[in-house]
Amino acid sequence: MKKTCRRAGLLVGLASVIALPLVGAAPASAVEADTWTLHGGNQYCVKPDRGWPRTYAVGAVEGTWSSTITAGLRKLPAGSTSDEVSTLAPGTNVRDPEDGGLTINIWLPLSIAPAPAGTYTAEFWADDGKVTQTDVVTIKVSEEC
Repeated sequence: MKKTCRRAGLLVGLASVIALPLVGAAPASAVEADTWTLHGGNQYCVKPDRGWPRTYAVGAVEGTWSSTITAGLRKLPAGSTSDEVSTLAPGTNVRDPEDGGLTINIWLPLSIAPAPAGTYTAEFWADDGKVTQTDVVTIKVSEEC
């Protein structure tokens, strides 16, 4: 009988050790969500007859993310290309507390084709599988560049 009581007491004690820390734990829905922001606004000025055949669009994802983020360019002017995407592993990118600088963590090859004069709006995008964020890329085609 003593062995049975000791075992029961031991089991109650173990259950308490496991359960008590959970009493104060936040519910799963209260866990802080990923908080990240895309900074991908780029501006280009190119001559109509030349374009800019080999350049890069750069951007940054700021904050914290737990899923892989994929970023790219779309809605480019006719003939322009950006054939690659950039992939960011889960991580964090925060501003430098001294100067406010933010590390660029997205580099995308870009070729801007010759085009008629005008202002074109393309889109820089980033997606973590749940949320897609976008930013404007302005391409000005002008003899005045």
